Amino acid sequence: MTLRLFDTATRTVRDFVPLVPGEVGVYLCGATVQAPPHIGHLRSAVAFDVLVRWMRRTGHRVTLVRNVTDIDDKILAKAADAGQPWWAWAMANERAFTAAYDALGVLPPSYEPRATGHVPAMVELMQRLVDSGHAYVTDPGDVWFDVRSYPEYGSLTNQRVDDMVPAPEGGAEDTRKRDPRDFALWKSPRAGEPETASWDTPFGRGRPGWHLECSAMAQRYLGDTFDIHGGGLDLRFPHHENEQAQSRAAGHGFARYWLHNGWVTQGGAKMSKSLGNGLLVDAVLAQTRPVVLRYAMTAVQYRSMLEWTDDTLRESEATWERLAGFVERATEQVGAADADEVAHVELPGAFVEAMDDDLNVPAALAVVHEWLRAGNSALSRGEADAVRATMVQLRAMLDVLGLDPSSGTWTTGAGDQRHAHALEAVVAAELDARAQARAARDFATSDAIRDRLAAAGIVVEDSPAGARWSLASTRADT
Repeated sequence: MTLRLFDTATRTVRDFVPLVPGEVGVYLCGATVQAPPHIGHLRSAVAFDVLVRWMRRTGHRVTLVRNVTDIDDKILAKAADAGQPWWAWAMANERAFTAAYDALGVLPPSYEPRATGHVPAMVELMQRLVDSGHAYVTDPGDVWFDVRSYPEYGSLTNQRVDDMVPAPEGGAEDTRKRDPRDFALWKSPRAGEPETASWDTPFGRGRPGWHLECSAMAQRYLGDTFDIHGGGLDLRFPHHENEQAQSRAAGHGFARYWLHNGWVTQGGAKMSKSLGNGLLVDAVLAQTRPVVLRYAMTAVQYRSMLEWTDDTLRESEATWERLAGFVERATEQVGAADADEVAHVELPGAFVEAMDDDLNVPAALAVVHEWLRAGNSALSRGEADAVRATMVQLRAMLDVLGLDPSSGTWTTGAGDQRHAHALEAVVAAELDARAQARAARDFATSDAIRDRLAAAGIVVEDSPAGARWSLASTRADT
């Protein structure tokens, strides 16, 4: 069976045929580093990690580009509120995201470009759009995409231009647009913004619009046309619609398939800090093993919503213990399987069929559990050959999902070290932000950071040598 994927653009499940046989180019919208990650931010990274692993397992060479948006309105505003340079604020949060990805066993992307490192490519793209009549410049140096100039605008999300909600840029800028739905490619400096947050261009000094950043970076690393563009469902409009419009108006084929993952929800609402229901990754990992969180994020099909409840991690913990427990007992009885054998064994047909069916992970896990039951029966009967064969198959299937219990990521010693390393990196970023706030005499921000860490079970002690941290004692510790 050929891999079939739900293409958001056509709203159909399509056979996946790469542009170049055996090669796959994927662009994934990564983090906007305005704040530390909550678990909702990890849904996209884990979902597309499974896609990449499956494609590599089936013989494809995958180039994954996952960008970092390190300049935008929210980053500037939050850094200003914290009394920090915007670039320092962005870097601290980028490190927190990296630590979270690493903790959950997300494979590193082939390339991870930052928006601020690709301004020349953005200027080239803007110039092409202005020269072709698809963009225009207004004083004092804003550049706008003219949505009426591109007849296919709205095709990704199946909307008519006249039915769309205007794209507000704020204040007087709206009155300078030809159409209220036109969107910003380049923004002239706003009052109060730091000089370092703008760059010189032929159109005037300023900074890029969010949509322009991704189009320029995707083209730079994957070419004018590439296979898959992915991201969260909330990015379809306006972000991905605008990306597609400006790239194709510039003459690029852009993405051939669009994939969008569902959200992590609580009470049916999308998890976000604005709703006050975000679960910060460092707080979750202070109480839960990373592999358990990884299982919870992986077990739901990528297009489905993951409803987060008090039972989510408890159920994932119990399931993980059954899977890892079998592999541990089997290893004790028949010895460890060779990693090369696990990587190349032929997978069960039902598992392959499930994964090729738009990455139907729940159906794939049903196959895993069938093998688990058979393996436990073989263990109880002392059938060494059957135990070994089952262990190899089980590990191979779980490896596709990033969950092989015997991989270096999750083995007891290495897993604990990764957990500690990830926690250390996240806390270090928070303490660095606190130190900068204290240096700026912004004690409200400093105290807020300390309180946030305390709520996560982390005790901060100030000393002449700097801040030190430790995990708070629990009843079990005392």
